[in-house]
Amino acid sequence: MNYLLVLLIVILDQASKVMVQSKFLVNESVPIIKNIFHLTYVQNVGAAFGILKNQKMFFILMTIFVIGGIVLFLHKHKNWHKLVPYSLSLIVGGAIGNLIDRVRLGYVVDFFDFRIWPVFNIADISIVVGAVLLSYYLIFLDKVHN
Repeated sequence: MNYLLVLLIVILDQASKVMVQSKFLVNESVPIIKNIFHLTYVQNVGAAFGILKNQKMFFILMTIFVIGGIVLFLHKHKNWHKLVPYSLSLIVGGAIGNLIDRVRLGYVVDFFDFRIWPVFNIADISIVVGAVLLSYYLIFLDKVHN
């Protein structure tokens, strides 16, 4: 696990969310590139795409379980291709960023709005990039590494 990467993701995520909350009203939107990319402050009480709305305790417990599982997995299995701990560190950093929101606020702060996709944040980007890198490893590199 790359704890520095995890910390960097959490700091960037939380700082960006604090900035959005201090400058925007809920559902306020500012076009950066009109009709393509906006900054829109949304309070997401669900998961990706707003599914499972108002299941705060479920998301908190599942996130803690997943983070704990990843940390234990990486400490138990240390002989991985370097892409694995980096991808899992991105996932954990993003998960912690959104977990902080759920515990502190009861919802996740989202603000990147491309109009053709649900609004998201830096933690979401980190989770998706980590999952893509992990998938790449599992599909293409796992057979080479083992």
